[in-house]
Amino acid sequence: MENLTAAQKIDRAADELGERHSLSVELGLDATPSALTKLAGESDGEVLPPQMAKALTKSHVSVSVRSRKPLADSGEKDIVGAGLKFTGPDGVLAEYRMVGDFTYYRMDLKAFSGLTGFPAPSADELPAGEEGEMFKAVVEGKWVKFKTDDLTKGTEKKPAKGSADDSLDAGTQKKVMKAVRGALQHNVTLTDKGSKDGTEHVTAKAPFRTLLTDLFDKLRPLSDELPEGAELPTEKDLKDAPNKKVAVDFAIKDGTLTRISMDVATLADDAQGVKAPLYVKFGEAAGIKAPAGAREVPASALLLGSPFAAGGLS
Repeated sequence: MENLTAAQKIDRAADELGERHSLSVELGLDATPSALTKLAGESDGEVLPPQMAKALTKSHVSVSVRSRKPLADSGEKDIVGAGLKFTGPDGVLAEYRMVGDFTYYRMDLKAFSGLTGFPAPSADELPAGEEGEMFKAVVEGKWVKFKTDDLTKGTEKKPAKGSADDSLDAGTQKKVMKAVRGALQHNVTLTDKGSKDGTEHVTAKAPFRTLLTDLFDKLRPLSDELPEGAELPTEKDLKDAPNKKVAVDFAIKDGTLTRISMDVATLADDAQGVKAPLYVKFGEAAGIKAPAGAREVPASALLLGSPFAAGGLS
């Protein structure tokens, strides 16, 4: 059996994800509402509202993608399905699916309104006739669909390399990974923590601000290849970030990276004995199918169901 170093274990486990044809990635905060409230402390005599603490700790974002080719070698035309889901304390808040020529969308505006305090559109605000029925489907949280190409219609600007149209470019991905690994090699101390319940753990420790600064410095030469609008923070932007040492845990099972987590409470001036691990979980993507009965709407109707339009119709 090959004896791998801690760094080699992480590299190989990450590379294995790129060899898959499907992948799901979930981002969340593994903390209790009471722990987060203690961590937030008081600001001008006010504490974090219980409803907001519950929302932050009981919510997560998940992304799924399926491809005809290994993901590391996939381009836009190889993707057969992609999805993005925002889940709150009481279920799905919003979900997108891209299948074929269409993007499918639904949002629970009532649940979103309850979490944020933004008022949801009421029935008497809806236009009359066919347009009103179309908007009603969005407001009621039913599945709607629109042609994905409609999002870019009317724009004469040619997408830049690395924009949403080719963000899965394998060459760019490899350059980004090389930059990330370079930052890790120079700033991180890796420790093999052994195996527990069939899962291997490798811990990486590094000063937080130093690591971020070096990482973005290494990514900056790739800025023209990254998606449009992805502005990288400068050293000046990061000067107020804490430079405490943080520990990042990499969980590896059967040679595959399954979870990365970091206790963000360690960055606080006074963690008060609480823990608040921020995690990223990796797994196989379930089938990404077009939902039945979705009503076709123009892409502009999507704005109605966005958080920014939750206060009413224009």
